[in-house]
Amino acid sequence: MIRLPCRLAPRTLRGRLSFVALTTAALLMAVLTVVFNVMVERHLQHQADDELRNRAAAVATTVDTSHQRVRVVETVNDGLLDANVWIYAGAHLLEKPPSAASDGTLTRAAGRLAGRGHALCTTVEAENPHLVRMCSRPVSGHPDSATVVTAVDLAPYRGSADTLLLGSLALDVVMLACTYALTRLAVGRALRPVRTMTDQATEWSAAGSDERFGATDHPAELARLGASLDALLDRIRTVLRHERQLTGELSHELRTPLTRIIVELDWWRTRPRSAAETHATHEVIAEAAQDMRTICDTLLSDARESALSAATTPGATAVAPVLRRMVDSLGAQERVKAVVEVTDPALEAGVTRALLERIVSPLLANAVRYARATVTVTACQVPGGVRVSVTDDGPGVPEAFVGELFQPGRRGDPDDGHDGAGLGLPLARRLARAVGGEVSHDPVYTSGARFLADLPAG
Repeated sequence: MIRLPCRLAPRTLRGRLSFVALTTAALLMAVLTVVFNVMVERHLQHQADDELRNRAAAVATTVDTSHQRVRVVETVNDGLLDANVWIYAGAHLLEKPPSAASDGTLTRAAGRLAGRGHALCTTVEAENPHLVRMCSRPVSGHPDSATVVTAVDLAPYRGSADTLLLGSLALDVVMLACTYALTRLAVGRALRPVRTMTDQATEWSAAGSDERFGATDHPAELARLGASLDALLDRIRTVLRHERQLTGELSHELRTPLTRIIVELDWWRTRPRSAAETHATHEVIAEAAQDMRTICDTLLSDARESALSAATTPGATAVAPVLRRMVDSLGAQERVKAVVEVTDPALEAGVTRALLERIVSPLLANAVRYARATVTVTACQVPGGVRVSVTDDGPGVPEAFVGELFQPGRRGDPDDGHDGAGLGLPLARRLARAVGGEVSHDPVYTSGARFLADLPAG
């Protein structure tokens, strides 16, 4: 893996991905360029060998080996055939190119090839030209009788190979530049949803919004990231709500003993008191202080236990066990059958168990009171929270009474034979709204009554 110094390494994800793509493309193109040029060089060498073999075959037709002495038959195009050609009878040189010296490098190389006695090709380094390709060919199947050696200058072939090498390098540079530009463009477009999510998170955190990322209109990877972030935000909201609830409970529970202390002190200061009265005042103050200490210890101990629990978030409750326990507690005593349906056994609501029971209990009691035979309690995950639905097969809510359904002390029909003070539904709504939820009536359901309790997710 290539590592750059810290000062040279790209700082952005876009730059790093572009650098990785550029490095990978450069390595791949270098390998392909080397392989391509090696294949081209071998192909050009094969072309040169084929040309030499064809020339040797043409020259071999002018060599007569049918007599005791090998002789060369003169032809019309003898000058063209004799260019860069050596003819040997055994080890004796019969003909050589006019420009080649008898003891020159090429002539000695041709003699060595002729002495091998079989067809062979080799590359020879000479002074001018620098590189020469030479091939030998025995004549008439008698290796000792005659051998033709042909030669060709490799400069044109090397020039073609060098031109192809430069062209491939130039193409590599262009391809790398295009790869880098297209990678930066593609990565930038791919990371655009991430920038959008970052801007949304910044805006929501500044405004304290309850918005969530959701899993729609996002690629699969970003949808999973958005779902994880939504779950994290829900847990943070639950923790903060639990802390606010703890603060509120401390404030509410401590107000009564603190008021007793203040009242006793004010009463004691109004006029001189006897020792017995002063002692009684001290007792009241000590008792109130002890109550305050007990309240603080109890609430803080509960908060610490919730914080140390790794199974659930502070203030979060598994919904299914609570609903089943509530239904089981009344199922054998009531005239109706209650059924619990939960889509996810691990479903959690961002409220405490006691608060969940206090919100759902009035809805369940109301459904059991008016149902004819069946009450169905369902719980499912909804965007941003959990929905508990309580449905009965009773007469339903009169249309004229829907607007007054959640007003304290109001009942649809006071003479219907059922007990109740009309406080359950308003109390359930008030408790749900206190934790950011809602309790409502579903007007679409007409086969009885259905009430919905929307709670924050755990």
